[in-house]
Amino acid sequence: MEGMIYAGLTTGTVSIINLKKPGGIRMSVISMKQLLEAGVHFGHQTRRWNPKMAEYIYTERNGIYIIDLQKSVGKVDEAYKAVSDIAAEGGTILFVGTKKQAQEAVQTEAERCGMYYVNERWLGGMLTNFKTIQSRIKRLKDIEKMAEDGTFDVLPKKEVVNIKKEWDKLEKNLGGIKDMKRIPDAIFVVDPKKEKICVQEAHSLGITLIGIADTNCDPEELDYVIPGNDDAIRAVKLIVSKMADAVIEANQGEEMVAEDAAEEATEE
Repeated sequence: MEGMIYAGLTTGTVSIINLKKPGGIRMSVISMKQLLEAGVHFGHQTRRWNPKMAEYIYTERNGIYIIDLQKSVGKVDEAYKAVSDIAAEGGTILFVGTKKQAQEAVQTEAERCGMYYVNERWLGGMLTNFKTIQSRIKRLKDIEKMAEDGTFDVLPKKEVVNIKKEWDKLEKNLGGIKDMKRIPDAIFVVDPKKEKICVQEAHSLGITLIGIADTNCDPEELDYVIPGNDDAIRAVKLIVSKMADAVIEANQGEEMVAEDAAEEATEE
């Protein structure tokens, strides 16, 4: 199917040069070959679609929409730059993906780039009622301290069992944001249709939204939309990893500036 739809794109690296930097140009952060191999081009069945995604659809094959990967390449670049710019200014990114296909990638990549994540369940008010969420995070940290300082050893076994159950639940729902001191500057979301409560809260607070939108999503919900398959593990992993790379690149840039400043100070 891929060879038929994207003739000539199944071999070799195909990229578009469109990100300019001072002193030269830079290749796109992702290639059409990578997107193709990960199955990013497979959309939903034609009966399950949002007409607002029409501009990102390449064609239809056997009752399934095929996403225009050339547009996906450009949109990944735009999202990458947005994430990188936010991170370079010291901003925080919250990665959100609670569907099974996204859970592992969201946690792994958020941890890799030192950001935060929600991959089990979006609790209503997680952003709009952040003070209450912080009180639950405090409880989580208090329990962790109890486990470390030996408090569990002196409590009745039944009480310890109940506390550990509470601990597991808190860690599951809040573990990825327990060190997040404030509301994030941006949210990267896998499937805005699935994470509609998160999207609504972000809108009400004016938080920048970046995300993967399949053919059944409303791209207008996002500030930066990446048209792509949000149901395939490989597709999700590929795109989420690129957003994590953007954070890492931005932070490495800061480190290089700091190192250069230190060298200049030494020379003086």
